Amino acid sequence: MRAVPELVCPAGNLPAMKTAVDNGADTIYFGLKDATNARNFPGLNFDMKSAASGIAYARERGRHVLMAINTFAQAGEVERWYGAVDTAASLGVDAVIVADPALMAYACKRHPNLRLHMSVQGSATNYEAINLMRDLFGIRRVVLPRVLTIDQVQHVIENTDVEVEVFGFGSLCVMVEGRCILSSYATGESPNMQGVCSPAKAVRWEQLPDRMDVRLNRVLIDRFNPDEPAGYPTLCKGRFEVNDETYYALEEPTSLNVLEVLPQLIKIGVAAIKVEGRQRSPMYTAQVTRALRQALDAAAAHPQDYRVAEAWSGALGKVSEGSQSTLGAYSRPWK
Repeated sequence: MRAVPELVCPAGNLPAMKTAVDNGADTIYFGLKDATNARNFPGLNFDMKSAASGIAYARERGRHVLMAINTFAQAGEVERWYGAVDTAASLGVDAVIVADPALMAYACKRHPNLRLHMSVQGSATNYEAINLMRDLFGIRRVVLPRVLTIDQVQHVIENTDVEVEVFGFGSLCVMVEGRCILSSYATGESPNMQGVCSPAKAVRWEQLPDRMDVRLNRVLIDRFNPDEPAGYPTLCKGRFEVNDETYYALEEPTSLNVLEVLPQLIKIGVAAIKVEGRQRSPMYTAQVTRALRQALDAAAAHPQDYRVAEAWSGALGKVSEGSQSTLGAYSRPWK
């Protein structure tokens, strides 16, 4: 039996954290209620009391907890980000997920025993960048952006001793983690700086007699028929008119789903499989965690006989964005 990668699951609130633990997550990640984390939506995230409660719940059951400080410190406000690192250390989390090299420098100097994971927002796609962060700041794990094939992920693993974590399920964007400015173009706020893509305060739902128009500020993002499910408006997943044709010009709403290639990811030595979705409900967390727990264990125990069970596909299909899924960049046979 091969080593089973860590199953790293999201928690946007305390019920979701407990749900992830109860359904088989090895590790849970969360963020604070401010711009220091990239899921800074109203009604989500943790204060000190709920964070301490969630960490205690996980620890009592032998699980690990990570804190995301994965935005970039803003000029004149760096003390807020330093404070988040101090908070993580005081809470006793198992590691912090950090994108900003300045915060890595602060953390390794101020809290030398605090384990550092490089966030996907850091956009490290090659082993040279990863090894540089290891040498400078002592990072122990890197979360790879969703732009590499499995062979490319293997190449990274073979050339670094830093643990490699990859995404296994969740909503896709246009896959320019750490570099996307589309949200700030329309709303003035971006996930890299303010911690939110397409903030709710900029969303406008316009119910008309024959349709639903959805806007970010004044920008028309999508238009839905009465019998069509209306998705949350983000620029990269909007439908736009291009050369007299209206379609998803940048990317269709879809979710990454790696059930099919889990044995390959295990074989190449991936240290952890990450689930996206701190903005999603505890029900989402339960379904995804339970299905991936069972699939990971099966793939590690019997890789030659591994088959994707209908129950796993069904559970993940119910919570896939746009009711469809993809292997994304993992499967590019022309490469």
